[in-house]
Amino acid sequence: MESSGSSKGCMEQFTSFIRSQRGMLLFVEIIACIVIIICYGASSSFGYTGLAVFILIYCVVLFIIFMLGLHLQLAFIHWGWTTFVRALIGAVAFLITAIIVFFSRPDGGAIAGAVASILTGILFAYDAYTILPTLRKSHTAAPSEPTEGI
Repeated sequence: MESSGSSKGCMEQFTSFIRSQRGMLLFVEIIACIVIIICYGASSSFGYTGLAVFILIYCVVLFIIFMLGLHLQLAFIHWGWTTFVRALIGAVAFLITAIIVFFSRPDGGAIAGAVASILTGILFAYDAYTILPTLRKSHTAAPSEPTEGI
């Protein structure tokens, strides 16, 4: 059974979403999380991979939701705030983790992971910065009736 001719294939949806700014940022964030997992996994401080795994799963789920257009069907979730909170948590958590790893003086793999964490934290902060104007636009003043004689 074939669906209607207007529906896109999975690869077409992927390529059209990856060309957008939101798709490119999410894709780069996913790659950066994988690099951090590899760096911390190869070092003696492999316990810091948990943060990268959590953020990686969060990014992949949002990537799939946005790629398939499910955010248009799930209107009960405010997707702007969801992505902003993800980006803000990722920025703060990766920067704090990098500072902790730098001060604990670990091996080379952990230092590489900390450098990647700082760069990824900056990337997540930029993502949060780009989301913020869309959140400000979505909050409009409630219409009010003119009050006469008060």
